[in-house]
Amino acid sequence: MNCIKCNSPNSIRKGLRKNKQRFYCKDCKCYFQSSYNYKAYKIETNSLLISLLKEGCSVRGISRVLKISKDTVLSRMLKISRQIKVPYFNKLGCKFEIDEMWSFIGYKKNVTWITYALERKTKSIIDFYVGRKTKETIRPLIDKVLLLEPS
Repeated sequence: MNCIKCNSPNSIRKGLRKNKQRFYCKDCKCYFQSSYNYKAYKIETNSLLISLLKEGCSVRGISRVLKISKDTVLSRMLKISRQIKVPYFNKLGCKFEIDEMWSFIGYKKNVTWITYALERKTKSIIDFYVGRKTKETIRPLIDKVLLLEPS
């Protein structure tokens, strides 16, 4: 059986779980099963979650569509967000826009800010920050824009 994560044929049978055979991949050292009952374990769940997020669906809406819990949706969102790499941009003398938006998780006092800078002509994102809104947290974003010598 090929590994689900790395597609390596180097996996062996190792254990049972509720009468289902479990496998162990020798290359990426992960355990997996040949089939799962819970839909969150399916391979295409993350790509569906990303496309629904891009469409502007709410966490509860995604949870209803994918038939998984909202806590699983939130934890997957955090796991996917940690994999996002900072965009590379090195064009000098452009016009930039810095904007921000906020949202809350759970209750309205738990506010999270998203601050981002984008190049005005191409609308490409220069840098972004997700977290609290303070001078210390926004400073690296502003410094990066100033290094690009805006016009």
